[in-house]
Amino acid sequence: MGSLIIHKGMKPTEAHIQEIEQAAALPIVFDEDCPELSEEQLSRMAAIARDRRSHQKKPVVSLRISPETLRKAKATGKGYTGFLSRLLDNAINDSDMVSRSL
Repeated sequence: MGSLIIHKGMKPTEAHIQEIEQAAALPIVFDEDCPELSEEQLSRMAAIARDRRSHQKKPVVSLRISPETLRKAKATGKGYTGFLSRLLDNAINDSDMVSRSL
């Protein structure tokens, strides 16, 4: 295996894809640093993951915003809805911002 690096925002090259496919075909080798997990351990981990996901799930809401605000949000790029969510979280926790917006 080589040491091809894919940096953030970079699309994988054919060489990257080949290296990934080769790695995927290799067997998993367990050792003292990475022992194989029992079915019970895997089950417990899955339950923890489900519980965490259920607490992190955000409800979907619908609201009206001005076309200008939507244009500016979309101009921030991919993930603009997450940006809007974080912006709203920050604004609602800022008492001055809440007072100015009422």
